[in-house]
Formats: sequence, structure tokens, C-alpha cells
Amino acid sequence: MTFARSGPAFRAALAVTAAAVLATAGCARFDDASASPFSPAPTFSGSDLHPRTPSSPPTTTKPKRPPGPCVDPDPAVVATCLDATGALVVLPDGNSALVAERRTGRILRVEPERDPVEIAHIDVDGSTDGGLTGLALSPTYDEDNLLYAYVTTATDNRVVRIAPGDVPKDVLAGIPKGQSDNAGSIVFTDDNNMLVLTGDAGNPAAANDPGSLAGKLLRLSKPDVVGDRPPPQVVLTGIGGAGAVCLGPGGATWVTDRLPAEDRLQKINKDGSVVSPAWSWPDRPGVDGCAATQDAVAVALTVGKAVAAVAIDGQTGTVTAAPSLVAQDRYGQLGSAAAGPDGALWVSTVNKSGGNPGPNDDRVVKIQMPGGGGGHD
Repeated sequence: MTFARSGPAFRAALAVTAAAVLATAGCARFDDASASPFSPAPTFSGSDLHPRTPSSPPTTTKPKRPPGPCVDPDPAVVATCLDATGALVVLPDGNSALVAERRTGRILRVEPERDPVEIAHIDVDGSTDGGLTGLALSPTYDEDNLLYAYVTTATDNRVVRIAPGDVPKDVLAGIPKGQSDNAGSIVFTDDNNMLVLTGDAGNPAAANDPGSLAGKLLRLSKPDVVGDRPPPQVVLTGIGGAGAVCLGPGGATWVTDRLPAEDRLQKINKDGSVVSPAWSWPDRPGVDGCAATQDAVAVALTVGKAVAAVAIDGQTGTVTAAPSLVAQDRYGQLGSAAAGPDGALWVSTVNKSGGNPGPNDDRVVKIQMPGGGGGHD
């Protein structure tokens, strides 16, 4: 891939805003009847959900031993020896995160210098490129410990709510499942609204079919209510292989997806207007997770084995320069991305999903972003 080597500095810390307001771009009714109940119930350790405070009892510290399997000498590496990852979200303390294993359905809390702790385990079908591919904290996570996940079951893709000690409850079921493009992404825009990005399940025609949940960006109201709720509203159609949806300052929403001819970064403004594409990659480096600030959007690349930092104008929100590459070829294929309040970008590797895994894969890495355009670090 070739990128320009000029652009504004990545001045602001990467931090995902949870206050984007999207104008409705259409409304359709869907059959979201549950195809089958989840079984067995998830294991869920509520005591492990919250970040530890200085008064909390310590967890097991990583043993101090020479580098080797599951001990990575790179100080940026937070966790090692995970199965193929599928989703990542930073916890409110900024020093720990939850990472999902796509095929196993495990959700683990990870933090520097401590062993990963499994806090939930749900049954998923990871036989294709699906499984557990989306993860979001409840807007009131500190009080209710609720998690939301985008998962693949034996019959469909769906969004579920996970509460300590309970079976997953369906939030939105009946999203088509196929042999490919089953991954999805979820994010809360406020206390009462969630955005759900769905892949086309290997059927591009479904992405433009108003009667299908596949290949869409959907707005779901009252996702905390299990059962009867308003049908999802269509915000964006024509999604191919879903990458991620992330929020930026000023009410903007950014979406990554993969088409046969190109990979795309699309933008939805606060007024509902769409900039498509805001940037495109004809060489198809495998866009995946994203995180946005006032001055840049960071996009994880699988095939490209890097983070693409897309510089944007802080006033207009338009892309101002070709992306620069961060951490290129350092950790292999990168999948999920999430921003921390300290200005760090958390990314997870997906080398066990068709890459070339090393002895410490898959991993979670915490890096500091450099400038947002023009060059390589």
C-alpha cells in the first residue's frame, strides 16, 4: 500500500464519544423472533467485572521469567496466548479492557502485568468468520454490570444482553447468517439507543433489501428492554463485510466495511447525511476496528498488518490526507480497536484467524498514536 506522507498531527487523545445523535434514514419492520434459546447458561463472575482499585485485593501478577510462550517482552503487549479475538472494549478506568475470543465465546478482563481473567463465557458458533464479534458496555455499566454482544448462533446472528448469573437475553435476533461476512459491531450512542452494524452474510443483494437485517447499520431504541420494543431503523444500507462502527466528537459516526472492489471508511454526520466513502482502499487491506477523535480516525487493518491513522479536519470533519501507518508489521493482523481515556489505542490481533500466529498469539496491545497522516512510525 502507498500512502501520502503529509497531514496534521494527531493532536487529541483517542477517545470514543458516546453522544452521537443520528437522524433516522428510514424505518422497516423485521421479524426478530428468537430462533433458539441459548444453552448452556453463561458463566459470569461479577466480582471480576469492575477495574480494581488500590484497596482491592491483588490479582496474580505475571511471573517474572525470560521471554517465551505467553510471556511477551514488548511492554506494549497487555495480554498473550488468547484464542482468535473478536471484540474489544476499554473499561472506564482506562487501564483495563474486556476482550472477546471469537470462536470460544469467552470474555476476559485484561490489564498490564496481570493474567487475563475470564468474566463471562457464552455459547457461540464460530465455525465461519462469525462467533463473538461485537462487544459494548451498558451506558450504566458501573451500576448494572451489563454487557451487550454481537454473536453468531447455529441459526442466525444476533445481539444479546449478558447479565451476571443469567442466560443471554435476545435484544435483536434473526440477522441472516451465511458462509461469510457474519461479523458485526455494536455501540451505544446514548442511554437509550444502540447502533448495530451487520454484515451481508455473503449475499450482497441482501444489503440493499429493505426486508433484510443483513448489510445494514441499524439504530435500535431501548436495547435494555428485553421483549417488545420498536423495530430497528435503517441508518445505512449496502454494507459488505462489516468492520466496525465507532463514534467521534460532534455527533459523527464512522463505519468501516469491505466490498469486493474496495475497503471503505464511511461517515454519517449528525444531521444524518452520509459521506461515502470518506476514504477508500482499492488495495483492500482488510479494514476492521476503528476509534475516532477530533483530528483522526484509527482503523485496524488485518491484511495490512497495521493501524491506518486517517487525518480529518477538526472543524469540518473531512479527511485531509492519505492515512499513515502505525505499528506496521509489528504484531501481525490487527482486528478490534478501542480508545482509552489516556490517549492510548488498544488493539487486538487476529493472527489465529487466517494469519500466521506466533507463540504468543493472539494478543492485546496498547499503543500511543503518533500523527494522523503522512508517513510511518
